[in-house]
Amino acid sequence: MTTGKIALITGATAGFGEACAERFAREGYHLIITGRRQERLQQLQQRLQEQYKVKAHTLAFDVRSKAACEAALGSLPAEWQAINVLVNNAGLALDLSPIDEGNTDDWDTMLDTNVKGLLYVSRIVMPWMKARRQGHIINIGSTAAKTVYAKGNVYCASKAAVDALSQGMRIDLLPYNIKVTAVHPGAAETEFSLVRFKGDEGKAKDVYKGFTPLSGQDVADVVYYCCSLPPHVCINDLVITPTAQANAYYIHR
Repeated sequence: MTTGKIALITGATAGFGEACAERFAREGYHLIITGRRQERLQQLQQRLQEQYKVKAHTLAFDVRSKAACEAALGSLPAEWQAINVLVNNAGLALDLSPIDEGNTDDWDTMLDTNVKGLLYVSRIVMPWMKARRQGHIINIGSTAAKTVYAKGNVYCASKAAVDALSQGMRIDLLPYNIKVTAVHPGAAETEFSLVRFKGDEGKAKDVYKGFTPLSGQDVADVVYYCCSLPPHVCINDLVITPTAQANAYYIHR
């Protein structure tokens, strides 16, 4: 592999992750793109390599599995371990139910993906960054980390955990010159609502009616901006919403 910076992006098969892969490739980064859908990863890999003349390495695995994380990331050749930017993007919301009626399988999926998956991947990558005394970790949170809303209970809790873990990482990695940034997007039209409502396109579209939501590209631009600042500058915590949205609850339609 030719010299250059490397970004590892989880959940790169759609939404924020795919947009981030595109944005970093445009800036000349080589990419490690991960996700559960091998075919989508290969399509993205081909597009990035052809369009931006960078190298893209694919890893198909589910971040919920510690063993899968260890096997996939452990297979990276030494030159690919020199990761400059880790974007912990893999995450999801499932359903909107009062907590006393919640589907416990959905709870497990959200917590295992949004919290434990982020931890499993970070635990493997952080020592590589520490050894080089440089790196930047971007954790994708949500406005749901800041404002709990009705029927959002466990999803909000999972993103509040991302907020807390980002603060913890920032403190613990201070001696190693590693930046940590939590980026908390508001309403953004990606596959998010389609996944939350388990394929119900009508419900998913209703979420974004009456205002202009963020796009994946909007969030990717902000993520890249955070990584483009001088070495002595770190944005610790950033909330980004559409102009029509004040927080996770208040949207003007």
